[in-house]
Amino acid sequence: MNHVERFRAVMNFQPVDRLPRWEWAMWWDKTLDRWRGEGMPAGLTDGFEISRYFGHDPYKQFWIGTIGDYGGGGKPAVTGAVNDIDYYRRIKPQLYPGDDGGLGEIASWKERQKAGEAVVWATLDGYFWFPRVLLGIERHLYAFYEQPELIHAINADLVDFHVALLRRMARFCVPTFLTIAEDMSYNHGPMISKAMFDEFLAPYYRRLVPVLNELGIIPVIDSDGDVTRLAPWLHSVGIDAILPLERNAGVDGMKLREACPWLLMIGHYDKMTMNRGEKAMRAEFERIVPLMRRGGYIPSVDHQTPPGVSLEQYRAYLRLLGEYTATGGQSTA
Repeated sequence: MNHVERFRAVMNFQPVDRLPRWEWAMWWDKTLDRWRGEGMPAGLTDGFEISRYFGHDPYKQFWIGTIGDYGGGGKPAVTGAVNDIDYYRRIKPQLYPGDDGGLGEIASWKERQKAGEAVVWATLDGYFWFPRVLLGIERHLYAFYEQPELIHAINADLVDFHVALLRRMARFCVPTFLTIAEDMSYNHGPMISKAMFDEFLAPYYRRLVPVLNELGIIPVIDSDGDVTRLAPWLHSVGIDAILPLERNAGVDGMKLREACPWLLMIGHYDKMTMNRGEKAMRAEFERIVPLMRRGGYIPSVDHQTPPGVSLEQYRAYLRLLGEYTATGGQSTA
């Protein structure tokens, strides 16, 4: 199987020749600085090339953000500055580009994805995430109560932008999957109630998801924290995939699998074990073996590999990742 076929098969609970080998969150800059001092080639700076160097299955991510930031997920200059709907309306023309200027690089990956050489991955700012970017954390949470019309105005414009952009992007390249950046949970669960989700986010997901389904793009929510309660809410709007399933936030993948048998998962390997030696790393793989065997799951570090992990320790992790993904979760030790 090629990389695209393998990814799609896993995400459809279908059999594969082996599991994908991914580092979905790449690496901290401080981690890479350490590794360069420990022997990693200094010239490796691009995430795609670093991934290939370590033998991961290749993918290319494009963060399709606002104000024309198609390449890297930067934030608009108005971050945290919006305080009312009038100010939002004044700066709205700066936020949602309507041209195709940033889509050329995506087009260059179309044939590579078609040939199965790499998975193309797009990311959008989500309907919890983007209002928070504009308003700032505290004002955003108050706005659900004090300025509901502002939250709805932002998200109505954002989903219009998303739908139009996806239609344009499809002329260049249709990604295999798409993450919606939300970060709407912390270590005690969602930051908003189910009622707020239903009122302020669900209507916009319900406009976006049918377009993704029509294009054949797998939608995935990217949220840190404990997403256990969040998963069924997302299911109600047609999104059945989540990453990174942070172990340190209390997520239990097997409990999630039992409660949500339809759930597609990426991540969940506890990064905090990676500097404790090969025995601890193997024990963590053994913990997630049942998920690997049942399908719908791609094992990966549950967030960026921290700088406390040496290059030698990371290579030990890679050897174990290769072992367990080759055998579908069955250890060969």
